[in-house]
Amino acid sequence: MYMHNQKTSEADVQALRRAGGQWLKALRNKRNLSQRELATAVGAEYYTFISQLENGRGRIPPDRYNQWAEALGVPVWTLVFNIMRFYDPVTFEILFGKDGEYANQAERFEILS
Repeated sequence: MYMHNQKTSEADVQALRRAGGQWLKALRNKRNLSQRELATAVGAEYYTFISQLENGRGRIPPDRYNQWAEALGVPVWTLVFNIMRFYDPVTFEILFGKDGEYANQAERFEILS
């Protein structure tokens, strides 16, 4: 079974996820949403799921990215960019550079058909 090892220490992974949770919390607070209101807006069964995310435990399901972006008032690209930054730093760095410096350079990507 593949374990998705990011070659990052467990402490570093947890720190990144907590930072991601704080980023989500800041977006929620900016929209003046309670955890319960956000849970309803994104179709989460339990509002405690929002608390778990904000504390660095759990991930937003990819099939819900559009709902989350709309509820938090950000473009879906911004949401996914930041989720990748916090939860998949290896892929993020390959695509966008260590600090996201390639984010606006779409010409770097060759589209294969």
